[in-house]
Amino acid sequence: MAFGGFNRGANEAPMAEINMIPLIDVMLVLLVIFIITAPLLTQSVKIDLPRAASRPNLTRPENIQLGIREDRSLYWNGEPVEMAALARRMSGAARLEPQPELHIRADASARYQVIAEIMAAAARAGLTKIGFVSDPNAAGATR
Repeated sequence: MAFGGFNRGANEAPMAEINMIPLIDVMLVLLVIFIITAPLLTQSVKIDLPRAASRPNLTRPENIQLGIREDRSLYWNGEPVEMAALARRMSGAARLEPQPELHIRADASARYQVIAEIMAAAARAGLTKIGFVSDPNAAGATR
């Protein structure tokens, strides 16, 4: 049964046109809703921030690059170091002001136990800024 007029004459073929009126009505209602709610979503609080008269003093702490190989060999900024000397260097670095960041670079096949021991030694020495360095290009690569 086709939608159309009340005339049941000879033209009883189905109507081949899409009725766009309900679609337009829905779109207009959605447009009105978005127009009303958009200003409500952009509420902000006005704050008067203080103005600085000088440039900030950017003192960047020294970064310590600690390399860990698969064979448990350690490298302090590229220089080979033993575990006993590492603890002394860490405690010396912890006393510096500002305290340097310890960047740990470990081989992918290095044992986690070695990394955990070094992190514990850094915590005992007083180093608080410890980070891990990884290669983002080798995230899904396999050897």
